[in-house]
This record gives sequence, structure tokens and C-alpha cells, in this order.
Amino acid sequence: MATKVLIVFYSMYGHVYTLAEAVAAGAREVPETEVALRQVAELVPEEILEKTGAKAARAAFAHVPFARVEELAEADAILFGTPTRFGNMAAQMRNFLDQTGSLWARGALVGKVGSVFTSTASQHGGQETTITSFHSTLLHHGMVIVGVPYTIAGLTNMAEITGGTPYGASTLAGPDGSRQPSANEKEIARFQGRHVAEIAKRLRG
Repeated sequence: MATKVLIVFYSMYGHVYTLAEAVAAGAREVPETEVALRQVAELVPEEILEKTGAKAARAAFAHVPFARVEELAEADAILFGTPTRFGNMAAQMRNFLDQTGSLWARGALVGKVGSVFTSTASQHGGQETTITSFHSTLLHHGMVIVGVPYTIAGLTNMAEITGGTPYGASTLAGPDGSRQPSANEKEIARFQGRHVAEIAKRLRG
């Protein structure tokens, strides 16, 4: 049977979605791996999305199905992607996770691999705290947390401004959201997806 990798993300302007696609591409490099991409529901009113330009940006991933809580229990590994909101996960992702109480009650995620990636507005906008604070929820579910080891050279890239942490992949969107994920950031995300899939495959075996 194939190792099942689920990628659950929330993206407002597409930055996290771009990373999610890179994560998925990396996971698919591992033989006998089944990868599914899901997004969580939007909570921001339609008129606000339109006013901020987010509605148009979200059209790029409108085709991605919405996540169902029960799907988490069917996966061997789950990678969560969220933009930061004041150093924490976005409310949309928190809302989704707050619906997983039934999974927690029966220990449905215990032993599964969990990993996180994010997008922030700046280098010091909370990319690390967003990921590490997210880990608390995964630990309550009994998940095995996997980050990004320094075996990928992109983590020590000093030639450019770039996201990427040992806790998980990240991108810097800029204060106006105009900066798109760089090649280095996408490569770190790809590595994360592959690394998580490889570990999940070993644990499953």
C-alpha cells in the first residue's frame, strides 16, 4: 500500500499555496507515495477579500478541494501550511484544527508524522514562532514532528534574503504581498515534502 501524505493549507494571496505545491512535488518524488492537497475554509467576509485583492489571488487555487477533518486520520503524514498572523497560525487554520477534537479523543493521529510551513511579511515577522507554536497542537495529537535538517544547503544561504528554517519551510511575502516565493524557498519546501514522505514511509514499514 502507498504511503499517504496529506497537505492541508490556508493561503490568502497564494504564497502558502505555492509552497504547498512545492511540498507536494517533493513528496511525490518518494516511490509509492500518494499525495493529496487540501485547503481550509475562508473566514474573511467576501467584500473584504475583494477590497484587499485576495479574492482575485485565490482564484489560482480555487480548484483545490476543502479539507475534511476525517481525512487527517487516513493519512500517514500531514503537512500544514499557514501564513503568520502576529507570530501565530492564521485563524482559518486554527478554526479547522479546533474541529479535530473527535480525532484527539480516539487518538486517531497518534504516531502520524506532522510538519509545518509558513509565509510571513518580513524576515522577522514570526516565521519561526508560527511554526513552533503550531507544533503544540500536533504534540497534543501525539504526532511525530519533522522539520527541515541542515542537510539542505539552502538553509544556510547568505547570498540573498530568504525564508527557510530548521522548523519548516517559509517564504517572505513582503509588506504588500508582492514578493513571490524564491527558487531557494521552493527548493526547501520541496525538500521538506520529500523528507516527511521518506520518514512516513519508514515508520509505516
